[in-house]
Amino acid sequence: MKKIIILTPIFNDWPSLEKLIFELNSKFSKLNDYEFKMIVIDDGSTVSQPKINKPVNFTTIEIINMKENRGHAECIAYGLGHIIDNENFDKVILMDGDGEDRPEEIEDLLDKAFPSSDISVVAKRIKRSEGPVFTILYHLHKLLTLIFTGKKINFGNFSCISKKDILKIKNKSSLWSSYSGTFKKNIKNYEEINCVRGKRYFGPSKMSLFKLLLHSFSIIAVFKYEVFLRSIIIFLFFFFFKNYLGIIVYIPQLFVILFSLLIFAVSLKNEKNLRYRRERDLNKIKKTTI
Repeated sequence: MKKIIILTPIFNDWPSLEKLIFELNSKFSKLNDYEFKMIVIDDGSTVSQPKINKPVNFTTIEIINMKENRGHAECIAYGLGHIIDNENFDKVILMDGDGEDRPEEIEDLLDKAFPSSDISVVAKRIKRSEGPVFTILYHLHKLLTLIFTGKKINFGNFSCISKKDILKIKNKSSLWSSYSGTFKKNIKNYEEINCVRGKRYFGPSKMSLFKLLLHSFSIIAVFKYEVFLRSIIIFLFFFFFKNYLGIIVYIPQLFVILFSLLIFAVSLKNEKNLRYRRERDLNKIKKTTI
């Protein structure tokens, strides 16, 4: 029996978590070769946690309460470290608890991830459900990421990761700011499935424009040295063509300088989050097992 842990960060959205558990339980009834445990990282919720009954197709549901709200990235980093230190498992499935990572695609992840015990699988987004503004910004993020890092990152948190690959990334300070960026930088061999970004179970997205920009910069900041090198190349490219482009050449050069400085500033900020990994036992106030 293969042991699978579902790792899900939650902030206040308990109705969505309950619906997710209900839908997962329905899907798991058909997956007889697996044993499922769920670990929920409560990201300092300010809404009281309801009583959650354990469905029949879960061995346990464990809720770990963080001291204060720190964001999904830090919850994932803490959760992976906790699992490595305390759990017996074969693979970990990371997924959001709001319905945007669809339970029906878990079977595809598992089919791709096994029989190999070492391979990890990411859910590549081929279709999104957000509005036009978010979609435009998302494609701009992908373009900037490709230009300044040379990496095409077309997946988020939704993935099935092996124990071997968790060990590769669990001590990386960048994990505390970006799971997908850290995964892409450190995991060279992995598989992909196609997925459709689902719609939230309840309410609008909590992702503000500022948080979206910070999320994008945090991913790119994982590759800060690549950004620095490519920024120099781009700057020099425009410098050599300034006789042809005229004064307009200073606009992209200024953008490149400001962008690279911004990425390094974000990187320095994210490095400070390493102390939370070192103090992670202090972050655990209460553990509830269902």
